[in-house]
Amino acid sequence: MTDALDRIHAAFADAGVTGRLHALDIDSGAQLDAGADQPVCTASVHKLCLLVTLHEQAAAGLLDLTEQVECPPESRTTGPTGLAAMLDGARLSLRDLAYLMMSVSDNAAADLLLARVGLDAVNRTTARLGLTRTYAVHTFGELLATIKEDAGPGGARSLADPHVVARLRALDPARTNHSTPRDMTRLLAAVWRDEACIPEHGAAIRRILGLQVWPHRLASGFPFDDVHVAGKTGSLPTVRNEVGVVEYPDGGRYAVAVFTRTARTSALQPAADAVIGTAARLAVDALRAPQAGPRGTEPGR
Repeated sequence: MTDALDRIHAAFADAGVTGRLHALDIDSGAQLDAGADQPVCTASVHKLCLLVTLHEQAAAGLLDLTEQVECPPESRTTGPTGLAAMLDGARLSLRDLAYLMMSVSDNAAADLLLARVGLDAVNRTTARLGLTRTYAVHTFGELLATIKEDAGPGGARSLADPHVVARLRALDPARTNHSTPRDMTRLLAAVWRDEACIPEHGAAIRRILGLQVWPHRLASGFPFDDVHVAGKTGSLPTVRNEVGVVEYPDGGRYAVAVFTRTARTSALQPAADAVIGTAARLAVDALRAPQAGPRGTEPGR
């Protein structure tokens, strides 16, 4: 494990990022910790917490996932994908909004779901699951509003200035939606073990996570037809994250959470994207190593 940690830290350094990682064998409890308890800004990774809350409420009979929601264009949260980028009115079910929220990280869909379930419910769900360092402070529209306000009159162009980026509340875990890598792998393990929701809803959550369209982060580390990756990305200026589960054909299931931060302010960060897959692969390979026991396991800490 020490060699794997050294290689992970070297990969983060080569990519020019500060990285935090936790990897967990869902069945044995074996784990690898590279800053797993450090607080991190979740960005859109927090949509996973909302998805679990939505299905928890559906299982409790508090809502029907086929319930239709009006999505008027004038009040949508902004964003580059899904409803957030569309121009006309729409009407969608709660479960189809959840699909857009997770598959293309649609901010408008996420905030329509938050309007239905509430931030307090999301925080009750994470507390119930023992995620003591995970908390939703604001909606995604409110998060974007803090960036706009903190950027000042220069608008989006000013986000190329490191001094402006340094003052963004959205990048301070103490003032924005936050978690830790260990909390996120705990949540993923609960979903895969059907502990977060009853099996019917756990299966629905896993299905949606498997429909994410972005292959350039976590999935890039596992380019094999028989290895399945399901996850959720999160992005903010200088921040690139992803959490997910990697499933092997021999039954091995590994929850991985990787959170990165770079000093570079450019919008495109291919090295930061790619190192998420590299670090995750190094971690999972370590957990699967023969010396760690059957299917790469060791006693959990």
